[in-house]
Amino acid sequence: MRVLVIGANGQIGKQLVEKIEQQSPHEARAMVRSKEQLESFQQAGVDAVLANLEGPISELAEAAKGCDAIVFTAGSGGHTGADKTMMIDLDGAIKSMEAAKQAGVSRFVIVSAIGVHHREKWMSSAPYYSAAKHYADEWLRASGLDYTIVRPGGLTNEKGNQKINVAVDLQRGNIPREDVANVLLAVLDMNNTIGKSFDVVSGEEDIEAALSSL
Repeated sequence: MRVLVIGANGQIGKQLVEKIEQQSPHEARAMVRSKEQLESFQQAGVDAVLANLEGPISELAEAAKGCDAIVFTAGSGGHTGADKTMMIDLDGAIKSMEAAKQAGVSRFVIVSAIGVHHREKWMSSAPYYSAAKHYADEWLRASGLDYTIVRPGGLTNEKGNQKINVAVDLQRGNIPREDVANVLLAVLDMNNTIGKSFDVVSGEEDIEAALSSL
């Protein structure tokens, strides 16, 4: 299976590309937005493509051509304003879904955020971020794609231990970015995660065992 990783130069996306290449039978295609990033992946022997989430859908569809699945790990980052958040986390995600349909890619996995399916849990300091994630998720549910929505808790840079808690609703908690990448890798191989949305934080269960209970 060839997997287009959107946001491949981000902290989760980069780890996911590496894990797909080194720990799975699948192939990664890294979607990046600069020539420097493109050359970096290509020099590492990774299939990479240049495309911009703020560009036309046709550009994204061309990037996805020949792929079997898309994993959307892109995000505007914590230091941008509401405008960039809406253009990347909401509109960029929706355009990627539309591009998947144009390219004939049926499997779509998105990295969302814990609790955004409940307005009362939206972060008061940045409600536009929660709103963007929430409505991107809702669009994906209605898209007709074979979706999985992964809603991680607070992201850390600690080394992952592949131990998580998974449920539709969880109390806020943290999770290493590496373990989010591990969850995404496992999701690609588990048909029972299709059509599912769940919160995930660090916990006690092995990833595959936790996901099997969904």
